[in-house]
Amino acid sequence: MKTTVHKAESRGHADHGWLNSHHTFSFANYHNPERVRFGLLRVLNDDIVQPGEGFGTHPHDNMEIISIPLKGALAHKDSTGSEHVINTGDVQIMSAGSGLYHSEYNASKKDEVNFLQIWIFPKERDIEPRYDQKTYDAAERKNKFQLVVSPEKSGDALWINQDAYFSLVNLDKGKNVKYDIKQKGNGVYIFVLEGSISAAGDNLSKRDGLGIEDVSEVEITAIEDSELLLMEIPMKM
Repeated sequence: MKTTVHKAESRGHADHGWLNSHHTFSFANYHNPERVRFGLLRVLNDDIVQPGEGFGTHPHDNMEIISIPLKGALAHKDSTGSEHVINTGDVQIMSAGSGLYHSEYNASKKDEVNFLQIWIFPKERDIEPRYDQKTYDAAERKNKFQLVVSPEKSGDALWINQDAYFSLVNLDKGKNVKYDIKQKGNGVYIFVLEGSISAAGDNLSKRDGLGIEDVSEVEITAIEDSELLLMEIPMKM
């Protein structure tokens, strides 16, 4: 087993006034050669956008982009014709594929929006750009894993163009859960949204991240009430 710990305070940080962003991996003006990616997980940004502000229209290609609002709502518009509001409790996925343009704005004129922006390298390049989003009931992840992103096109999870699986779980203090790696050779990256946990011999707190490789399962114990995002990711292209 190999582990990599990324403490919350060690992340890159950029405060542009309208945008306050923390970068787990190298992004924009933050570059750390030891923190470029975890397997095919390229970007994990924790963004807070001020009311009415946002990212103007800009291009992407050949990247799987997942957005998860943690507080507030995000307005999205792209060149596929999709125009939606992503609320807390929703998960959005966009396959940039052969190329598209999109914009993201805080949907509120009075409240901040805090969301995760995650980039995964795709399995197949230059596919037709696509967009999807779903709402997930938090009650369905109480002390158990709720699969929200999957390479399987059936079921309740959003489809991703990669052999990756995203799961959310809300753990009560003292609860223990075991995550089984779904695809041999994949690693798992645990990101603590709230609370604190113990996993793979490390204690993690809010916004800490832990990458784990060369295992078939991972046990997690909640030190206090906690909310987690687990991303099972291929380690090689």
